[in-house]
Parts: sequence; structure tokens; C-alpha cells
Amino acid sequence: MKQTLSELVYKELKLIPKGTVITYRELASRVGHPKATRRVATIVGQNTNPIVIPCHRVIRSDYQVGEYTYNGKRNQKKKIELLTSEGIHIRNKKVILQK
Repeated sequence: MKQTLSELVYKELKLIPKGTVITYRELASRVGHPKATRRVATIVGQNTNPIVIPCHRVIRSDYQVGEYTYNGKRNQKKKIELLTSEGIHIRNKKVILQK
């Protein structure tokens, strides 16, 4: 049975290791739809189970943390808090990649 794009996205999100971030563009490529970045971002934003499906690990391609919905409300501070707790360095709402 063929999986929907949403199913592919949520399955792939579960594979992103703690302490790691990827871009929406990279996520779209990983699920086999490299030109569907906006659609993938929409799907990520509609995640209703952020504890099981760690959507906070997906960031914008300019390394800005981007938006985050938590308990039905936009809450970018919560996304930054989650990423920081996983060892991700952030300055001015932008992920600082470690070398």
C-alpha cells in the first residue's frame, strides 16, 4: 500500500536523532519529494503529536528556527527550549552549526 506524503513525512521525522536538525528542504528530499518543500513544511506544522513526532528538529534553510505550534498555539520559545535542551546552539533565533 502506497503511503501518503504526510505518512512519509511523519515517519521520517521520527528518524531524526536527538540533538540533530535538518531543513524542510532536506526533509522533502528524504521523503522523495524534493520540490515539495512548502507542502512538507505545512505537514510538519500540522503535527498533532510533537512528543512522539519531533517536528521541532526541522528548521528553515537559512538556519532560523522557524515557527512551532505547541498545545495549539504558536510558541517559538518552546521550540528553542527543546532544541537547546538537546544540545543545539542557538543565537538570535538562528541555529549555530557546530564544526
